Amino acid sequence: MSDPILDVRELRVAIGPDEAVRGVSFGIARGETVALVGASGAGKSLTAKAILGLLPRGAQASGSAVVDGTEVIGAGRAVLGELRGRALAYVPQDALTVLSPVHRVGDQIAGAIASVRGIGIEAARRAAIDALDTVGIPDPAARARDFPHQFSGGMRQRAVIALAAAASPKLIVADEPTTALDVRTRTQILDLLRDRCAATGAGMLIITHDLAVVDEYADRVLAIEGGRLLAEAAPERPAVAPRTELGASPTLLEVRDLTVEYHMSHVPLHHRLGIGRRRSSGDTGTSSGTRGRSGARAVDGVSFDIAAGETLALVGPSGSGKSSTAAAVLRLLKPAAGTIRFEGRDLTAMSDRELRALRPRFQPVLQDPYGSLSPRLSAGEAVAEPLRVQRRWDPEAGPNKVRELFALTGLDPELADRRPHELSGGQCQRVNIARALASEPRLLVLDEPTSALDAPLRRGIFELLIGLQERLGLSYLFICHDLEAVRGFAHRTAVIEHGRIVRSGPTQEVCDELGAVEATAAKAV
Repeated sequence: MSDPILDVRELRVAIGPDEAVRGVSFGIARGETVALVGASGAGKSLTAKAILGLLPRGAQASGSAVVDGTEVIGAGRAVLGELRGRALAYVPQDALTVLSPVHRVGDQIAGAIASVRGIGIEAARRAAIDALDTVGIPDPAARARDFPHQFSGGMRQRAVIALAAAASPKLIVADEPTTALDVRTRTQILDLLRDRCAATGAGMLIITHDLAVVDEYADRVLAIEGGRLLAEAAPERPAVAPRTELGASPTLLEVRDLTVEYHMSHVPLHHRLGIGRRRSSGDTGTSSGTRGRSGARAVDGVSFDIAAGETLALVGPSGSGKSSTAAAVLRLLKPAAGTIRFEGRDLTAMSDRELRALRPRFQPVLQDPYGSLSPRLSAGEAVAEPLRVQRRWDPEAGPNKVRELFALTGLDPELADRRPHELSGGQCQRVNIARALASEPRLLVLDEPTSALDAPLRRGIFELLIGLQERLGLSYLFICHDLEAVRGFAHRTAVIEHGRIVRSGPTQEVCDELGAVEATAAKAV
């Protein structure tokens, strides 16, 4: 390869006595996009972090990674800072790891521009507005004054790209940059990244488990397994089998004419629960609904039923109202109108005391496996926590109950003493499911529970949830943008757009129709 922008030779990363990346070598030419794929724990993110000089504490790198003529491995903070300002940019999976929550978006981009270009702050602020406009942020002058939490997931990713592009980088490292986004927004973000690279001649290393991204955007594909580079080929696509028809069952959840004002609907679901850091999704300026700010409707007259033992998928474009519907069902926000009946009881008419007594019967499983767990609690403590909160903890029987929940969700009991950072994403999500089951619920609200996982882990979680449903008679409200996951997991599917359900029916029929529409829309973007 002539004149590579990135040249990696015999890269090794050790964490303690274990070597997680083992002699990886590859290069990226100017203007080339290379995808690095592999299962969870294969070493792809550690490879990317070594190239960025962002390895976690305790990790040791050796070998060589040269970016635009500068050696990264062993470089000091000053050299890395100059390199990131001049040639190297990072687009992460979670934009909130890059964007400060206490500073306005425009000010953050302006600060980067002022530092890189050596211009005054007022000129930098004007350049920041131009940068937001370039990446497709509507009304950029006004949105520059917003804080990151006021942006949707898709808009935050656009803002991070604007931040990354401030230095006209020679190499962009994008680590799962579209995991939380629906198909349409994902396409827009990846098109934007490709356009930025094409405009500047930058190379791109994209870490992904999304095979559609590999097919559409990668010039070359590098597969990594067990820390070793294998071959330039995409991994095997797991087959997804459709669910069988559900027989007649009594209604468990009945939602009628549900209306949610914009109000707090832009606040991510995990923030209402007081856990984690992430993530609303979408590209419309709110995570739910697209009809504007305070006073507008995020959910507008939604009605649906879920039977005992049934899975209903709620799908739609980013910002369509999916997460606000889920939050209303969980009674984490109060609807402006409509009724939500669970087991025949109207949740919207209940007092706080009545709701507290009933809450164990409907539980959430959220998108971010790690952010959903407290870093201070071990896996076993996290699963035991609902029993303690609900005053059902028995010092003698409790530990056995935790072990039973571990076994039920396919977790090795030896993992009980580990903290979240010591577990894989799939293991963390199984802990979250076990914690939800500790309350003995009848309904789980699954808000994008597998979008942060690679294909094999996604399949494992879906197989686990299907098995639990068949064994325990659980019902699921499944918020998702992955059509193939919906097709293989949900009995029925409802499509929501602009806060209204526009199509519902058997999953196979709805997904065939929706897939054709999204394929046409993606080509038109």
